[in-house]
Amino acid sequence: MKRINVALVGNPNVGKTSLLNHIAGTTLRVGNWAGTTVEKKEGKAYYGDYEIHFVDLPGIYSLEPFSEAEQVARDYLLNQRPDVVVNVIETPNMERDLLLTVELLEMEIPMVIALNMWDEAEKLGIEVDTSKIEELLGVSVVKTNGRTGEGKGDLLRKIIETYEGKIKPIGVKYSLELEKLLSNVQGNTKFEKIKNALISYDGEFEKFLEKERYAFIHGLYYSVVKRTKLNAFELTDSLDRILLHPVLGILIFLLIMFMMFKIAFDFSAPWMDWLDGLMNGFFSPLIRHLLGESILSRFLSEAVIGGVGFVLTFLPLIASIIFILSILEFSGYMPRVAFLMDNFMHRLGLHGASFIPLLLGFGCNVPAVMATRALESKRDKLLVMAMIPFVSCPARLVVFSFFAVLFFPNPALIIFFLYILGLVFAFLTSFFLQKFIYKNPLRHMILELPPYRLPAFKLVFRITWAHVKQFIYRAGTLIFGVSVILWVLLNLPPGVSNPKDSLAGYVGRALVPVFKPMGLEDWRITTSLIPAFLARELVLGSMATMYAVEQKEEKEEFEIKQALTQQVLAFGKAFKDSILNTINPLPKAFEVKEEYSALREAVKNSLSPAQAFSFMLFILLYTSCLGTVAVLQKEAGTKFAITFLAYSFLLAWLVGVGAYKLWSLF
Repeated sequence: MKRINVALVGNPNVGKTSLLNHIAGTTLRVGNWAGTTVEKKEGKAYYGDYEIHFVDLPGIYSLEPFSEAEQVARDYLLNQRPDVVVNVIETPNMERDLLLTVELLEMEIPMVIALNMWDEAEKLGIEVDTSKIEELLGVSVVKTNGRTGEGKGDLLRKIIETYEGKIKPIGVKYSLELEKLLSNVQGNTKFEKIKNALISYDGEFEKFLEKERYAFIHGLYYSVVKRTKLNAFELTDSLDRILLHPVLGILIFLLIMFMMFKIAFDFSAPWMDWLDGLMNGFFSPLIRHLLGESILSRFLSEAVIGGVGFVLTFLPLIASIIFILSILEFSGYMPRVAFLMDNFMHRLGLHGASFIPLLLGFGCNVPAVMATRALESKRDKLLVMAMIPFVSCPARLVVFSFFAVLFFPNPALIIFFLYILGLVFAFLTSFFLQKFIYKNPLRHMILELPPYRLPAFKLVFRITWAHVKQFIYRAGTLIFGVSVILWVLLNLPPGVSNPKDSLAGYVGRALVPVFKPMGLEDWRITTSLIPAFLARELVLGSMATMYAVEQKEEKEEFEIKQALTQQVLAFGKAFKDSILNTINPLPKAFEVKEEYSALREAVKNSLSPAQAFSFMLFILLYTSCLGTVAVLQKEAGTKFAITFLAYSFLLAWLVGVGAYKLWSLF
């Protein structure tokens, strides 16, 4: 079977990804371009005797490499040389999109034009003469609808015809004066000649070229496009008057974000609990039942099954948030959020779009880091990634609540202070990075506001599944590996029953001198920070084990049929609870459960308020959890993840020491 490599190229928000979803289906894969933070989408389709491999290049306005996304697209087209380029154009905004089309024509790569959102153009009274475009440019033109998938068969057929016929576009002809200037420079294509001419001639040539390109675009557009009636975006304009209002728009945005958190957490929490119970309450005992009590059965049941279970508990939340974000993105609302927050975020040296990932951090840092893919510049992505881990998530709230209620008369005030302090250090980190590392000034960008559309839920599900698959393959493997290492530390040497005598206990005691300046001299407290790296809420469970305050349950006989019945009932309960929680107007997932009551007395006797406060500060500022480190490594690279890990540890230690010393002094 022959393979055709196809690049999808177009402006942002023209529906390339929607089109690819319909064409590629479940073969869609999401990742990053090598060495960059730019998201990469790939998929394939089979048509006739061909396997057509699609690469969705980042949405760009031009091939001039000003941004990282434009550099990625340009490098791919020049170095990888796809067999066919599909230039996706938003038909209602065709004149704007034609600048990129002209630059692609100059490259003389076999090309097919997909006039997307054709139905919207018809509603606006816009008629496009596709046969005339084919005659003038020498390329095939296909009408498509990214929302419904209409036209995908025609597009695949035209791609194969273009590939088999090695059909190249008719060369773009400019004025005699420009053509004469280009004839004096070397190059195999017009694109190469222009590139060399920009080096050879002075700055006036660039201005001259720009005028010529726009003259060509203007002439082409009015040759092929006819407007039969004037019809503004009535629905879009009406909604924008409300949703972009400086006061009402902000209130509606906050309400939408609250509902997103509420629905995502309330829907996913029962499923997360069920998955945790399935792994640790069914599969782990099943392994022990089948293999008996041994180091092998413990390793398989606790490390392997437990590690897989920990990865799976992330999935309902990540899938829920990505699903809702995709709905907001495809509906056209997300670009308006960036517009609303742009002025405020500009004062902090960031674009308005940066606000969304930071807000998501209050729900979970993992999908928040993944959401930075929507940011255009590498500078913005790295700055926001460095801020997100300081935003407190519900896992930290569990620890904060335990210690705040136990040691302080006004626990709510302490917790509120910690949340605000995390934000302060997030912005201080951003200012520091902008001052000394990412010194490039903030580039103003055009915030395009597409019309509102009804999302196609089939596409939303596919996008969600692609992101979930990527998390399992990339971040999940790292989380699982570290879970195994932590289990080894807690269970070696073989036969150890007291955590104090385990390798983790030795490491915990070795850490005492490091944390002594913070007032933390109890090895049980320092050892609890080891599993805390996996997830913050594990602090209390590990403390309970090491303080030996949890009641030891009598070993129950494991019966497969009974255990399986319990899991089926638990599944039904999770299904019912997820529905009831979602429709309940009050959020349920953020309710802090009263647990570890016996642990309270033991911890209160071993720590002072100053020590407890320094411990809480360390939990706040030291990078949130292994899942966050994993996605940082995946999105920004190993060097960034390790550097941030070291930075957050040092910062948390310094702040903890300072707070303890000041508390002790006064």
